[in-house]
Amino acid sequence: MRGPTRAQIEESTLRTDRWWLSPLTTFVVFGAFVVYATIRAFMGSDYFAGVREDQPPYLSPFYSPCLGDCVEGSSEFGQPFDWWPLSAALIILIFPLGFRMTCYYYRKAYYRTFWLSPPACAVAEPHGKYTGETRFPLILQNVHRYFWYVAVLFAVLLTYDAILGFRDEHHEWGHMGLGTVLMLVNAALIWLYTLSCHSCRHIVGGRLRHFSKHPVRYRLWTWVSKLNGSHARYAWYSLFSIALVDLYIFLIANGTIDDVRFF
Repeated sequence: MRGPTRAQIEESTLRTDRWWLSPLTTFVVFGAFVVYATIRAFMGSDYFAGVREDQPPYLSPFYSPCLGDCVEGSSEFGQPFDWWPLSAALIILIFPLGFRMTCYYYRKAYYRTFWLSPPACAVAEPHGKYTGETRFPLILQNVHRYFWYVAVLFAVLLTYDAILGFRDEHHEWGHMGLGTVLMLVNAALIWLYTLSCHSCRHIVGGRLRHFSKHPVRYRLWTWVSKLNGSHARYAWYSLFSIALVDLYIFLIANGTIDDVRFF
């Protein structure tokens, strides 16, 4: 549909480039991740490589921390929700998922690809009116800044899991495998994505009248601002790394492969 202030032309756009390629790619890749993550979250199995006696104790990021009725050795912080009848991943995934789904960049990505609002710059959208994020349910997107604080906690937990990846099957230090490397890279990308967030930039430097009176916060703000320029890139890289680490641990846990060990 065409809004009342739009130029009166018959075509939905005068663009001659393949503008549809970007939203289509985003739709396919993001949709594939959603399907994969949903399946893995509801499986409730093959999320801990240490269930095999000859493999190191790698824990999938989809299940960290494992607080439900988890397999032996996977719960570093106990099982306060052992009464939970469904997959343990469903207890904690709401928080990292909430952070990503309310992320400013991801909003742009899935608004354009799934809702076509708009599908691309200078392309008419198929909606008769626009209310933005002023009404339910999209008004809930404003809780993003609160999800950020929880996201920092999960970044710490994934870093802790990566450190535990240096233990062998006997829980002794001195092991390093491909899983360890993947978990370290994933933790680093999660930190980059979290710290480059627009909310982080506002938290460290927002509501200041004079940067000169707050040199520490100003320095932090400049660092975060530099990271913020690559926020979209970190969003995708960290999304891929989470799925890759989970898949690697899944294949080890179900006996398909063994961990590639370096020492």
